[in-house]
Amino acid sequence: MFRIGVDVGGTNTDAVVMQGDRILSGTKSPTTEDVMGGVVDAVDRAITDAAIDKAAVAAVMIGTTHFTNAVVERRHLARTAAVRLCLPAAQCLPPMVDWPDDIRDAVGGRFWMAKGGNEFDGREISGLDLDELDGIAAEIGAAGIDTVAITSVFSPVNDHMERAAMARMRERLPDADFTLSSEIGRLGILERENAAIMNASLRALSERTVDAYGRALAKVGLACTYYITQNDGTLMNRDFVQSYPVLTFASGPTNSMRGAAFLSGRSDAIVVDVGGTTTDVGALVKGFPRPASTTVDVGGVRTNFRMPDVFAIGLGGGTIVRGSGDDLTVGPQSVGYRLTQEARIFGGEALTLSDVAVGLGLADFGNASALVDVDRDHLAAIKDRTDDMLFNAVERMRVSPDPIPVLAVGGGSILVPENVGDLPVIRPEHFSVANAVGAAIGQVSGEVDRIFSLEAKTRDEALAEARKEATDKAIAAGAHPDSIELLDQEDVPLAYLPGNATRIRLKVVGDMDG
Repeated sequence: MFRIGVDVGGTNTDAVVMQGDRILSGTKSPTTEDVMGGVVDAVDRAITDAAIDKAAVAAVMIGTTHFTNAVVERRHLARTAAVRLCLPAAQCLPPMVDWPDDIRDAVGGRFWMAKGGNEFDGREISGLDLDELDGIAAEIGAAGIDTVAITSVFSPVNDHMERAAMARMRERLPDADFTLSSEIGRLGILERENAAIMNASLRALSERTVDAYGRALAKVGLACTYYITQNDGTLMNRDFVQSYPVLTFASGPTNSMRGAAFLSGRSDAIVVDVGGTTTDVGALVKGFPRPASTTVDVGGVRTNFRMPDVFAIGLGGGTIVRGSGDDLTVGPQSVGYRLTQEARIFGGEALTLSDVAVGLGLADFGNASALVDVDRDHLAAIKDRTDDMLFNAVERMRVSPDPIPVLAVGGGSILVPENVGDLPVIRPEHFSVANAVGAAIGQVSGEVDRIFSLEAKTRDEALAEARKEATDKAIAAGAHPDSIELLDQEDVPLAYLPGNATRIRLKVVGDMDG
């Protein structure tokens, strides 16, 4: 049986066909404005090049920037009601208090605060007031809002109030979509609430997008199961991604990092993924992206759900170069998917980094004679500037002076020098489609981040409870129960809290079911 990995980038849509660990074909196709056309073309060409029977394809894995772009561009976001269960506590900073005005306006900016919430050890701050919830539901219905995000204080420790509030409000709002913060974010109410509101606002777009991917694959002639990649290098089935679209944020760089690890055989390295628009730099630890340990800014909104630690710069094959000498600027603007119309080597007017690579003999595509009027010293100066930008990005991601390899992947990685500072650069085979390879090899994960009180249970019992919860999440996301194994586990005693409290973060992964 065969697997197909797809990664939809801002410039190109990549697709690979794999059989076990073998890569049978890899293709690039320009990303189309409607996105789906590029997917159809890339997948169709990959299948043709691999000369396989479409009926023998077991699954398709898709990495997408669709939902991240919606937040960044403030488009396709549904009006959302934010309900916080907190009174009489946690009311001095209201929901969306730190959001940029334009994105707050895009989701409606409507919020309600009600009685409820828990202490860190699960004890109630105050009980739910059902009449109060009924009144809030009536106001939400009267406002014509059908997307609701519910957040409760310390709900990752005890999610009973969020679930009880959802059940009550669903009786009054039977057609509404609900998102619970405990299912998405970590501890820290404002950031977790932000993640929940953002997720809720994307639910309608998620349903349309997932259906569109299904139609695109059907147009190619594929009737197999398809998955969407998450930002931890694992997969979600279609039902799961419709419920949790925010978990796709930064999945593109993650796919590239996982693909780089697979193609190079290196599990610990710095990965430099140079696309058409941006360069993403991240660190591999045991074959998976190093997670960000702090809050992550998405479109100007602080969130705290899991994200890879990735540093992005505006540097890629389509990056526009302007000026010269002291006035030289490289990016961050890019011609994007219009590279083949606007770059000099394709008859356009813009001088891009692809032109620079061809002009210096680092690549051979397009019409090099279109660059005869560009001074070679000018091209060399541009290359020196890009080398400095890459060096600074790599150094930012290093956490020790130990020499580790730099894995250069992505179609634009021809711009990466042979060494970045004192670190050797490795370009693995199939480097240009590493992101699609990373999608194709994805597994399914489940994760828990909770505070447990060890007064009523032992440490081992708390770890076992956390592992069962993570395992149940992985199975719900599409993992085969017999394949699940522990990937990462961390427990930290919290001496500043009473009740012998400890924080447990635990992740399991498994192969996709079927």
